[in-house]
Amino acid sequence: MNKKLFGLMLLMFALAGSVLAQESMESSKPTDADKMANFENTKVIKRGEAIGKADKASLKKVLADPAKYSGKTVLVEGVIVRSCKMEGCWLELAPNKDAKSMRVKMKGHSFFVPLDSAGLNAKVEGTVSVKTLTKDYVDHLIEDGAKIDKRNADGTVTEVSFEASGVELTKSSSNK
Repeated sequence: MNKKLFGLMLLMFALAGSVLAQESMESSKPTDADKMANFENTKVIKRGEAIGKADKASLKKVLADPAKYSGKTVLVEGVIVRSCKMEGCWLELAPNKDAKSMRVKMKGHSFFVPLDSAGLNAKVEGTVSVKTLTKDYVDHLIEDGAKIDKRNADGTVTEVSFEASGVELTKSSSNK
């Protein structure tokens, strides 16, 4: 009986540790290294989980028919038109620098992209959704440098969103 109780206590401690680890991961803060793009020793900057497991989808097609991809995990490619200037916790990805973009948030706020990511090419793997953002969250995004094209009458915004599990950044041919 004592062995069973001891085993149960060990299991409870392990589960508690797992919950605490997840909570700390979701409230991560970027380091100075996270905030900078450094291509000196590499051609690709990788953040988050390894990518390449999901089906590839055209970013242009995702933006044209987001409902078709909503809830699906896909790999898309594009150019970063802007990113969060405070932490690097989101970026806006477009098929090209002059096209419509979608906001990409880093899953669980557990990894970050460099603050000067605009102009870099990105491969991003994650889940597509269509969301209505609260007025307060929209105001926060604008403070962090986001461009908001069309607000609803109540200050909210409905947008195509993407939660990235992993990101790979490369220099575009124009900034190599």
